[in-house]
Amino acid sequence: MKKSKFPLMHNMGIVVENLDAAIEFFTELGLELEGRGPVEGDWAGGVTGLRDMRVEIAMMRTPDGHGRLELSRFLAPPVAADHRRAPVNALGYLRVMFTVEDLDDTLARLRKHGAEVVDQVVEYEDVYRLCYIRGPEGILIGLAQELG
Repeated sequence: MKKSKFPLMHNMGIVVENLDAAIEFFTELGLELEGRGPVEGDWAGGVTGLRDMRVEIAMMRTPDGHGRLELSRFLAPPVAADHRRAPVNALGYLRVMFTVEDLDDTLARLRKHGAEVVDQVVEYEDVYRLCYIRGPEGILIGLAQELG
C-alpha cells in the first residue's frame, strides 16, 4: 500500500500590530523573508469569513525550506481579540517552537529585539535545553537546543 505524503504543514500564522518589528525579530532568529504583500478581495473573505478584509502579510521561511511562518497585520476589519499575553494553559493556539543551534547565543541576539524569557532555561533529560520567551508584542515562542 502506497503511503500518502499528505497532509503537509504549509505554514503557521501569527497576527501582529507591527509587521516590520516582527520581520526583524524572526530574521534575527534565522528565518528568511520569502515575500511580503497585501491580501484582500473576495477570495480572501471567502476563505476567512471576514468580508472586506485587508491584510498585509510577510511569509517567513525556515532555512531548511520546509517550515513557514505567516505574519499578518490586519488593516480591516479591526482585530477582534488579543491573546498575546495569555498563559500557556489557555485554550487555542499559543506558541510556535523552534530548534536552535546555540540557545544562549540566540537569547542574547533576541533580547536586543525585546525578547524576555518567560521563567527560566531548563534542561530536559540531557536531551534538550529549552525555554519559552515572549517575543514581539508578547508572542509566546519556544526555543529548544538539542544536546549531545
